Amino acid sequence: MQIDKAAIRQEFQRHERDTGSSEVQIALLTKEIEALTQHLKANKKDHSSRRGLIRKVNNRRNLLAYLRKENFESYKQLVAKLGLRAK
Repeated sequence: MQIDKAAIRQEFQRHERDTGSSEVQIALLTKEIEALTQHLKANKKDHSSRRGLIRKVNNRRNLLAYLRKENFESYKQLVAKLGLRAK
């Protein structure tokens, strides 16, 4: 369940030292959500991990709403790149 955070940051960063932009945070959360989803498919009774998954999904939703409001073009590109469904 290890996620290569450095590679994800490098792919989605705005500039060389960018580690905390909305795009990077959303990409990291998306990879963590995917990993937790796979974990929960195998471990259906792991309710503490399910709570963590719900928290990450809500955090990503809030970040996506912020990015959509602030920079719609960047939002569209990120949603397409990550394969997320846009509303």
